[in-house]
Amino acid sequence: MIFGKFYFTLYYKVLLNYPSTEVFKRIAMTQSNLSATQPLHTATIGKSALRGAAIAYVLITLFLLVPGVATNPAWPTFWTMRPLLIVPLAGALGGICYHFLKPVREQGGWKKIAANVVGLVVYIIALWLGTVLGLAGTLWD
Repeated sequence: MIFGKFYFTLYYKVLLNYPSTEVFKRIAMTQSNLSATQPLHTATIGKSALRGAAIAYVLITLFLLVPGVATNPAWPTFWTMRPLLIVPLAGALGGICYHFLKPVREQGGWKKIAANVVGLVVYIIALWLGTVLGLAGTLWD
């Protein structure tokens, strides 16, 4: 109901008060050109997510294959599936966060160093949280 009133008011003020639709077209084109958003490059985001997930997968696999990791018979049969799925997802999210720092890294100088350090810290925190969540109830007690 509110939206209908809004559109009626917009229609009345814009279309009926202007003698020509050319003015309306100019207003519409001007507003669409004011958008300052940059396009997302999904291919590079996907590559960053894949890199982050691959690193996390290798690390959790090495952790689970370490000799001396005892399994409890009370745990489910496929208890390793949970960390092998959750930790790479957390690594992918960390890789995406690292990707979004790319514009800062391209500025160079101390900003590049700071962006790399922040990206690494965010990735490590995401990996740690994913590991805790993935191993909760089994190896992380």
